[in-house]
Amino acid sequence: MRVLVVEDNDRLAKLVADGLQRRGFSCDVASCLASADSAMDGAAYDAIVLDLGLPDGDGIDWLAARRRYRQVPPAIVQTARGALEDRVTGLDAGADDYVVKPVEIDELAARLRALLRRPGPRTQTVLQVGPLLFDTAGRTARHDGREIDLSRREADLLELLMRRAGAVVRREAIEDALYNFNEPVTPNAVEAAISRLRRKLEDAGAGGNLHTIRGVGYMLRDNGA
Repeated sequence: MRVLVVEDNDRLAKLVADGLQRRGFSCDVASCLASADSAMDGAAYDAIVLDLGLPDGDGIDWLAARRRYRQVPPAIVQTARGALEDRVTGLDAGADDYVVKPVEIDELAARLRALLRRPGPRTQTVLQVGPLLFDTAGRTARHDGREIDLSRREADLLELLMRRAGAVVRREAIEDALYNFNEPVTPNAVEAAISRLRRKLEDAGAGGNLHTIRGVGYMLRDNGA
């Protein structure tokens, strides 16, 4: 699950992003609304954690404007503005949840998971390709009832492939989904991630489902269908 943290306090942004990443999220950070626009135009996010008082505008106005003209992922406002009027304004403007700083990372992560379980673009919480199951909320995978031990990045990769099961997922799309903008990516990083996931699927009896489309990308499909 990829999250955009929009926060101009560098120290707080790092604490939030690092804390969420330790809890299974992949995070990018934007320090202003212009950077948030650029990030969202270049990547697909599952949720946004949004500050309000940003250097180039108010987060609520930005969120309301984006919701009028294009689809926006679920957004949690995280702000020091704790008055009832502020909370009502934020929710009415399009925020899906509202928390007042300081907030514990465990609570923020739980609120994000709850958002992602709501009906909407991500209605499926359990993905299935034949006997292979992936629980997007619990981040767990099973094949024929046997649990597959996955790292956070392996789980993110499997979710991406299962959401597009039967279609080729290009290498570039995998790289965009798995790695943050500021994270160095080695030339063979995607191939190495695919190799690790394939090995674990093979150990569980599902290795034949993951196919390499040479020169293009990768595809997951149910070979028994």
